[in-house]
Amino acid sequence: MAKALDEYNSKRNFSATPEPAGTPTRKRKKAADAHALQFCIQKHDASHLHYDFRLELDGTLKSWAVPKGPSLDPKVKRLAVHVEDHPISYASFEGQIPEGHYGAGEVIVWDRGVWSPIGDPQASLEKGRLKFELQGEKLAGVWNLVRTHMPGKREQWFLIKSSDEAARAEKDYDILVEQPDSVLSERTLIPRQRGAKAKAKGEEPARAAKTPPRRRTRKAAGATLHGAKAAAIPERIAPQLATLVEAAPEGDWHYEIKFDGYRIMARIEGDDVRLFTRNGHDWTAKMPHQAKALAKLGVESAWLDGEVVVPDEEGIPDFQALQNAFDAGASKQIVYYLFDVPYLNGMDLREVPLEERRAALATLLEKQDGALRFSADLQEDPDHMLASACQMKLEGLIGKRAGSPYVSRRSSSWIKIKCKNRQEFVIVGYSDPKGSRSAFGALLLGLHDADSGELRYAGKVGTGFNEASLRAIHARLEPLEIAEPAVVNPPTGADARGAHWLKPELMCEVAFAEMTRDGVIRHSVFHGLRDDKPAEAIVHEKAKPVKKAAADKTGKSAGKTEAKTRTKPDAKAKGKDDPGQIKITHPERIIDKSIGATKMELAQYYGRVAPWMLRDLAERPVALVRAPEGIDGELFFQKHSTKLSLPHVTQFDDPADTQPLLLLDSALGLVSAAQMGMLEVHTWNARAPHLETPDRLVLDLDPDPALPWKRMIEATQLVQTLLDELGLVSFLKTSGGKGMHVVVPLKRGEGWDEVKGFSQAIARHMAKLLPKHFSAVSGPKNRVGKIFIDYLRNGRGATSVSAYSVRAREGLPVSVPVHRHELAGLEGANRWNIRNLFERLEELGDDDPWAGMDDAEQVITAEMRARLS
Repeated sequence: MAKALDEYNSKRNFSATPEPAGTPTRKRKKAADAHALQFCIQKHDASHLHYDFRLELDGTLKSWAVPKGPSLDPKVKRLAVHVEDHPISYASFEGQIPEGHYGAGEVIVWDRGVWSPIGDPQASLEKGRLKFELQGEKLAGVWNLVRTHMPGKREQWFLIKSSDEAARAEKDYDILVEQPDSVLSERTLIPRQRGAKAKAKGEEPARAAKTPPRRRTRKAAGATLHGAKAAAIPERIAPQLATLVEAAPEGDWHYEIKFDGYRIMARIEGDDVRLFTRNGHDWTAKMPHQAKALAKLGVESAWLDGEVVVPDEEGIPDFQALQNAFDAGASKQIVYYLFDVPYLNGMDLREVPLEERRAALATLLEKQDGALRFSADLQEDPDHMLASACQMKLEGLIGKRAGSPYVSRRSSSWIKIKCKNRQEFVIVGYSDPKGSRSAFGALLLGLHDADSGELRYAGKVGTGFNEASLRAIHARLEPLEIAEPAVVNPPTGADARGAHWLKPELMCEVAFAEMTRDGVIRHSVFHGLRDDKPAEAIVHEKAKPVKKAAADKTGKSAGKTEAKTRTKPDAKAKGKDDPGQIKITHPERIIDKSIGATKMELAQYYGRVAPWMLRDLAERPVALVRAPEGIDGELFFQKHSTKLSLPHVTQFDDPADTQPLLLLDSALGLVSAAQMGMLEVHTWNARAPHLETPDRLVLDLDPDPALPWKRMIEATQLVQTLLDELGLVSFLKTSGGKGMHVVVPLKRGEGWDEVKGFSQAIARHMAKLLPKHFSAVSGPKNRVGKIFIDYLRNGRGATSVSAYSVRAREGLPVSVPVHRHELAGLEGANRWNIRNLFERLEELGDDDPWAGMDDAEQVITAEMRARLS
């Protein structure tokens, strides 16, 4: 194994590149190691943009560089240069390989999934003709790798698609153009502009513009719209989504303000005007003023795309004011900024170039300045525009590639650049390097208090360095070392371990996402050392208000919000049940190193999510997964409280057990459990005191980890279709990990054995019907290339993770209820986490995906059982 990766290792300096080291991979000997053979295709913008095609075999990834990428057209042969084997861990690598290093450039995972060799793969490789089937997020069907006799330093192969249902003529569909982005993240890859030199080498751009360079002039309403197609108005058009990038890319782009509001799609058909949220929920009743204004536009039919906001006194969008306007039914305060028109007057405009669509929209809105407004292009340099937007406390900018079509998905032709805070800090120390890092791990930062002048700890920064800057900065740090910290509030816990303290003389500039109430920065990036002012002058820069806010009748400033130290309580919890009463010990303890999440952040999450989570937890016995040292430490599964006191957690006697069960029935209990190290909450399928009669069954769809996500979507749809045919209403939630949970509410009556037996019959029926897709037998070896329908969650005392529970995984994902119609567009079971869940909840409002679950009076009948036998 080591020999297979020698060439890979010899080409890389792992102290400088983020790529995984090529350590030997244990061959699968245990059942726990079993999974299907995986493949990945990485889009790599190195000296030339190309695609790296990798197949898992014999413990490594056999790799080919495909300059022009795969084609679905069997008539097209794509050159594939056989390169060195890569480690298995490389299959999930995304990131930036630094300049000066082998393969320098950006890498994203363009596709991933499982592959099945047709015949003996080792013998086929030796013969130079490997035939195989792919099941990926993007690629499917049978493919061929054929070795040629062309000369070269490396073996030259051809990658060729076989003729089958997955094949498509390239003139009809170019998958590289239509699906350019990552399947693992929101990353996109905007190829570097290489100009004439690139053209001289014959390099192709990743996506050619479909129109001439940008035009700022508006087109007349009757002007030709290139690419428009006559079509009936679609029932629904999903919005195009923007990809987050760090900075404005090179090339021809249009920029607009990034509004702090709700994305709304408007559908007009005659007198019928409908307003839909990003997820397709009808909000027309919430915005009658805007619906009336749209009806007055005088169009026959249209789909319009935009964002609704409520501007403050300075004209800046105020998200809280928008929510207040919805709550008060005050739609006249709302302004609907429109920025695209994918359909107009019987014509589908989605293939029309961006500039022409927006010109048509601008003409349509020419006389509108009230409830409807056109989101105009900004004319300045994007860096200057971003600086101005940030200074005005706007969210940032949206960029749109000139000439691009309108696509109903996240794409690289729409980007978003968010504002970040940025200022100088005093360097008060540094930490030791870990892993392959050299010199130091992170710089410890300080700021002077503007009032007292005290130097206070302000967090750390560990990203934004390269190998050269690490060495150069470290050389300046060493002479400044002192024995004791210069800050009045030195950190404790993980931040303090191995700290080297410094005289507070050096300064640096750092960008960061936010600063906590304790004055500690989060999500920081180093931008360079500073020496243009004395260290004593470095204080926290706070924006000054434009004007004084008016005082209300209580004498408090109406424009000022007092600092909140308490998390949001359960809607039922008042006074003594306020979760803010719970003291969190070691609040700075890191629970998840990958995102820097702390114990305090976890406790605040559970306090805030309690109003939603308690609906699922009500009267259900729970089991807790505790992680006192974080997700990298030991995990404890706890059903009882005898070994650990859990204040504010209710206990309930179980007639079948000598130890009482646990109930989490308040926000106070949730936060208290988090204080005691709880990370996950798992629930029974019965409610106290009716412990012998379950009120639901849960089918946990547990996939082979190598399977593409679209297989999970298909499997969930198939299971729900079966339940429909049986006459059972079902509800969905993400697992927060790899799979989906299908929840079937039941009228209490039958016992555990009957319910578990019925859920097992469902699993067996699906496995018999589609044996290549499903397994009804537990164990990793039985789900290789398949999805195990886990019915074992339905026995007495068995549990499944609760809705809105955090999972003990990197990024702290959350198990989240979803609507059935959302399933097809779902990006993954770990789509939401403790930091982005509340954006979803705010958008849903009262639109509960599990509405009606408690009212489902359904029972398992003899006829249902007979149909499954």
